[in-house]
Amino acid sequence: MAQSTFIYNSQQEADTDRLGKLLTDYLMPGSVITLDGDLGAGKTRFSQGFAKAMGITDTVNSPTFTIIKEYEGASLPFYHMDMYRISQEEADELGLEDYFYGAGVTLIEWSSLIPDLLPQDRLSVTITQTAEQTRVFHLTPYGEPYESWCVQMKENGHLQ
Repeated sequence: MAQSTFIYNSQQEADTDRLGKLLTDYLMPGSVITLDGDLGAGKTRFSQGFAKAMGITDTVNSPTFTIIKEYEGASLPFYHMDMYRISQEEADELGLEDYFYGAGVTLIEWSSLIPDLLPQDRLSVTITQTAEQTRVFHLTPYGEPYESWCVQMKENGHLQ
C-alpha cells in the first residue's frame, strides 16, 4: 500500500526532463515506473526525457501500436510500454513479468488499464495538465526502494 503521494511541478518541458533525470539517479535492474494521465498530459514527453537521461540516443516515441519498445541505455536496458490499445487479457499474454523482473527499467504508459498485472512494488506517476505548458506530477511509491527515492528527492527540495 502506498504511504503517501509526492508532488512535482513542471512549468515547461525542461522541468519535465529534470524529473526524468532525477529519477534515473535511483534506477536499478527491475525498476518499474507506471505513467498515467489524460491524452495530451505529457506521458510520452516525460518518457522521452527519461530515456534521454538514461543515455538513450535513439528516437523514443510512444509504442502505442507496437506495445513494447526496447532500448539500450548507458547502463541499463529501457523497456517502454504503452497499454492504451490492448485489454488486460491481451497484456497478460505478453509476458510482462519478464520485463518487470528483468535486467532493465520498465516504464508503462496507461498502466491503469492493466492494474492486475502490475508488480506490487513500483513508482506510480500520474500527470495532470494544468495549463498549456504546466503539469503537476503525482508520484506515489509502492514499496521499497520507491518510498526512499521519493523521500530523498523531497529532502533535496525536488518534491513537495
